Amino acid sequence: MTGPVPAATPEFKTARTQPRFIDARRYDTGEAVRLAIVASRIASVRPLWPSGPLDELPFVAPGLFDLQVNGYGGVWFADRNLTPLQATTAITAYLAHGVTRLCPTLITSSFEMLRQGFEAIRQACESEPVVNHMVAGFHLEGPYLSAEDGPRGAHPRAHIRAADWSEFCELQKVSGNRIRLVTIAPEALHALEFIRRAIDSGVCIAIGHTAATGDQIRAAVDAGATLSTHLGNGTHPVLRRHPNSIWEQLGEPRLAASLIVDGHHLPDSVVRSMVGAKTFAGIILTCDASGWAGCSPGTYENELGKVEVKPGGRIVVAGQDQILAGSGWTTEMCVAQAVSCGSAGLREAIDMASRNPARLLGFREQRLTTGDPADLWVFRHRDAGSPIEVLATILAGETRFCSLTTT
Repeated sequence: MTGPVPAATPEFKTARTQPRFIDARRYDTGEAVRLAIVASRIASVRPLWPSGPLDELPFVAPGLFDLQVNGYGGVWFADRNLTPLQATTAITAYLAHGVTRLCPTLITSSFEMLRQGFEAIRQACESEPVVNHMVAGFHLEGPYLSAEDGPRGAHPRAHIRAADWSEFCELQKVSGNRIRLVTIAPEALHALEFIRRAIDSGVCIAIGHTAATGDQIRAAVDAGATLSTHLGNGTHPVLRRHPNSIWEQLGEPRLAASLIVDGHHLPDSVVRSMVGAKTFAGIILTCDASGWAGCSPGTYENELGKVEVKPGGRIVVAGQDQILAGSGWTTEMCVAQAVSCGSAGLREAIDMASRNPARLLGFREQRLTTGDPADLWVFRHRDAGSPIEVLATILAGETRFCSLTTT
């Protein structure tokens, strides 16, 4: 699957022709290397013999790729008043978190709000080469979801509706043909027809916010669905022992699963169990950061509803403490938590947040090899219980966050 082809946009160019060097440890092997970058590519990767202790060197890895980002710092992509400048500010904020590719995500709302959000992000892509480089595609999460409390999550009930291919085509046109991922509930009216038509058009389909039966889930997969969106969330607080929608998706080998590993959405034991069931190749880490990510604790409200940002990044629908309303964490924090909870090593956690989402959407899986794009992040991570400190993020060979010592 190659996905839809967006309209022509400004080319991302870099003026550097002289090599720059990064001395770091490979995230996948721990080997000390010197990466040479020429223009926008990795020109060479050679062994390095550092004069000091090896653990003084930072790590280097391919940039993170997040399929589900709803906004940042008070900016929501699903906002009828979203401007291209606001979209640019929210998207480029993720460079400070090691993210070089992402899918701006618009959740359930009115057609007018979705249209405005997609149009503003499209304009940001068309006018800002850095944004265009970072945006791998748009993610439409809803509005064709379960209307039931629990599975619906924080999605506004008033805007839940039957799957509408004509409506989607209008949104796809407004987006500049950039919608690459749609999350839908298999039990939504007209869902199967929608899934088939979306797959035929090159759009990836995910199952989410659903109370579907096993038969409905299998029918959606037969129609072409390949992902479970934030598996374990967007469901009833209490489920029957078996069967239930989580087990049905977890046991379906044709479905990959995205997980929000922020310490709030899923208990550590559940994360370990899901990773064990799907294997590292079948898991995608996402932060599912809400537009309130990066905001101080407090109560916030917009057209999507009122939420409370709690200390530590937990975000809930205001007035209760059970229904989550997205995440306050960013992608590298979820990578660190995946390591800390014992579900993966550093290499596997980063691959689940970089190579796996690229593969799902039909992009080349980036590696630290000669000729690969120089979309990289450099960071420190002391041990399995430590946070990740992002030192630099490099986009097409240019340092876009922080600075590196180069020679």
